Amino acid sequence: FCLMAAPGKVAAFRLPPLPTIGEIIKLFRLKALKQLSQNFLLDLRLTDKIVKQAGELKNAHVCEVGPGPGGITRSILSAGVEQLLLIEKDARFIPGLQMLSEAAPGKVRIVHGDILTYKMEKVFPKHLKKNWEDEPPDIHIIGNLPFSVSTPLIIKWLENVSKRDGPFIYGRTQMTLTFQKEVGERLAANPGSNQRCRLSIMAQHLCTVENCFIIPGQAFVPKPEVDVAVVHFTPLVQPKIQQPFELVEKVVQSVFQFRRKYCFRGIETLFPENGRLKRTEQLMMTADVDPTLRPFQLSMSQFRNLCNVYRKMCDEDPSLFVFNYREELRQKKKTRSLLGSTGQPEQTEEENQL
Repeated sequence: FCLMAAPGKVAAFRLPPLPTIGEIIKLFRLKALKQLSQNFLLDLRLTDKIVKQAGELKNAHVCEVGPGPGGITRSILSAGVEQLLLIEKDARFIPGLQMLSEAAPGKVRIVHGDILTYKMEKVFPKHLKKNWEDEPPDIHIIGNLPFSVSTPLIIKWLENVSKRDGPFIYGRTQMTLTFQKEVGERLAANPGSNQRCRLSIMAQHLCTVENCFIIPGQAFVPKPEVDVAVVHFTPLVQPKIQQPFELVEKVVQSVFQFRRKYCFRGIETLFPENGRLKRTEQLMMTADVDPTLRPFQLSMSQFRNLCNVYRKMCDEDPSLFVFNYREELRQKKKTRSLLGSTGQPEQTEEENQL
């Protein structure tokens, strides 16, 4: 359905009159399920604001994750997109989304599936592909994600960015996603911030991360106990740490293992007990990192140095990369129980923290 355009101007796409989101919820007897951490956003001014953060969507191809009753979907369609792919896990929402699809003939494709397992390598036309060094392709991912899915999903997509596969096989595809306010703050946290964590490093070494704005919890139905952050990601042409995703994740995870202690305590967990202290000192000295800094104080360049030096150490001794500190602790505990040792604490403080 298009409005008539003035001569020489392209017609703007407009959705025909439709039931409100609230009416859709009543019509199809939809109820947010607590176990799926679902929260509906009914205010179309806010859904418009989220979609605006994605950038220019006219004639773009968009994938919306978890559209639910279709609030953000309407705002995306109103932005004049070429094609919209909807991926919805909950079958209850499909009839309402089909109503939207019929209101925008030829523009909407609905997939009943789980975004965590859905393959995105072939969902967009080949002609949209761009070289990684070029401007981002005319492809966007947008979603008001359930809280239970948001963190594992962004980690999965960051790994896709690192490997340039999944939705990033087309180039530096941009993402505009919602998270709990605290998670949004962590994603964008700077060195020295108490919110700085593993997620901060993994996101910022691969993407420009912009914490756009906060939506108060009362804007959602049912009202969550927290406010919600809208975060925009644009993959970087060159990652700040040029090492495999798994290696960066292992180093960063180890550093933040004991976030309140000096960083050398977490870095020690990269190495087996035999020779641990010597190798930790070697890594920190070669990487030029002060062992008395707390994990959240380390800069991106210090993480890069740690990853680069650790990579060299793994190249010299391949058994290092497969070493698992938690497994070592489990084996020690098992040995203690088999020997029936007495007078030793059941668990060390480190074991409790882990």
